[in-house]
Amino acid sequence: MKYIFILLFLIICNAVSAVTVRACFFADTDKQVNLTVDTDTVFRKRSISVGLNYGSDIQFFGRTGPIKYPFMSTDAIYNTKSGFFLYTAIYKVLGYNPLVDEVDLGAGYLLNYSKKFSGAISYTRFIFNKDAAAVIKSASANDIDFKNTFDWKFAKSSITGDYLFGDANDYFITFNTSKYIETSWSIFDDKDYLSFNPTISAIFGTQNFVEKYSVDNPDELNLEELPPPTFPKGQRVPDYDNGRFNALNYSFKLPIAYNRPHYTFEASWKYSIPVNVEGALKNRHEVFFNLTFFYLFF
Repeated sequence: MKYIFILLFLIICNAVSAVTVRACFFADTDKQVNLTVDTDTVFRKRSISVGLNYGSDIQFFGRTGPIKYPFMSTDAIYNTKSGFFLYTAIYKVLGYNPLVDEVDLGAGYLLNYSKKFSGAISYTRFIFNKDAAAVIKSASANDIDFKNTFDWKFAKSSITGDYLFGDANDYFITFNTSKYIETSWSIFDDKDYLSFNPTISAIFGTQNFVEKYSVDNPDELNLEELPPPTFPKGQRVPDYDNGRFNALNYSFKLPIAYNRPHYTFEASWKYSIPVNVEGALKNRHEVFFNLTFFYLFF
């Protein structure tokens, strides 16, 4: 019942405004290295966008590893007039040897149900470097993502479903509510402006990827801090119910962006509250910082 009240709170707190013309997708720490297209605005125009991002730490569906992993990423997306899009992203964890830790490849289709209701469905393939840093990530190499966004005029709400499959399966549902604010005044000339898009989010899902991470990276975890459990033969970590669908994370994000007709520079802060943390991760409240630049060709 408490989750129903949380969902109602997210919907009631909706408060936005203008439409943002972002065809690009860029790193947010919500999904570590899994990026999805921003479907708040459905583009029916051929376009290409490229982006560069810095993040202070990697987070995967509300979970982080015991060590902070700042990272850089670059990405590109190609949109067609019909609504199909192709995208790729490359990731580098700072301070570690591999030149590239992960490459993502994906494709999808933008949906336009009505003027107020839009969405997108996409498939992403994750390709991990075997020598990559031991970040918290998916135990699977495939993600099917289905996002729907409703524009209330005064606010926007979205619900996103993810199904990750491969070595292990996980399911996630993410609720977002945002308030887009755009300045009526310019900074340097009449073609630029600032925008703010405060967002509250709630993530629900399974966390089998936590168990996989614990098994694959026992040296990264402080197992001595755990209560002394009884493990099945050959198992070094407790047998948690990671397959249970549960609340995983609540967060508040504040992006501030400088915009021009073809490019945007954005700084964002996110306060993350992990809940129902199972396993040896011992996640705590954390503030994430991201810097993003992307350029749009159309």
